Amino acid sequence: MNAKPVIELRGIVTRFGTKLVHEGVDLTVMRGEVVALVGGSGSGKTTLLRHIIGLTRPAAGEVSVFGAPLFSGSVKEQRTRRRRFGVLFQHGALFSALNVAENVGFPLRELRLATHAEIANLVALKLAMVELEPSTALLMPAELSGGMVKRVALARALALEPELLLLDEPTAGLDPDRSLAFVELVRSLQRQLGLTVVLVSHDVDTLVALATKIAILSDRRIVSCASLEETMELDHPFVESFFRKPLGLRPLARSGGAH
Repeated sequence: MNAKPVIELRGIVTRFGTKLVHEGVDLTVMRGEVVALVGGSGSGKTTLLRHIIGLTRPAAGEVSVFGAPLFSGSVKEQRTRRRRFGVLFQHGALFSALNVAENVGFPLRELRLATHAEIANLVALKLAMVELEPSTALLMPAELSGGMVKRVALARALALEPELLLLDEPTAGLDPDRSLAFVELVRSLQRQLGLTVVLVSHDVDTLVALATKIAILSDRRIVSCASLEETMELDHPFVESFFRKPLGLRPLARSGGAH
């Protein structure tokens, strides 16, 4: 079966007042790919992710997901389309007044997709998927470590059985061991569930371990979307500063320079 585009960005233009952030961004993400979006500070990586989610709209251009413009069709059709993707925000974005089980089950309750008993069973399943003990369900977000917050947020992102997973700086704030464990978890789930993944990250270890393609956002456009090997061949200032400086060379050396 031929792969199909899950995300298509065409001619995306983004402005904040007089500041032009994106000027004609084009990007295609195929089913089953893991695409890492990288770029310098202020290049608009998270903003582009917010366009894909539908939290913000570009000034011009079109965002399509699963073969249809994001905001096309009836309200019901748009909601059905949005249920097909899950999002993990940079700091987890857990509701501080809800315990873990309530956070994970929130999308199911809001959309009234299951009974209380079914939600309880699904929450237990999702917590097991992200390798958390059942007792975690009763903890409040303030009682969780940074790594646990990420796992709970991932469990919530997976609550609706999404086909597309969007991750904003998934390992930010984690120490190296927890970061590695979380990356391994995401990689395992992506393979098991056949997920398409788009992530924003500045961590080279994460990119090397997860990404099948790296999309470089520079000069207000996507200047390259290619494998790690092809990306390393590019003669571009961002590649030089991001991948070839000492902090970038260490993970590349461990990977043998290839994904």
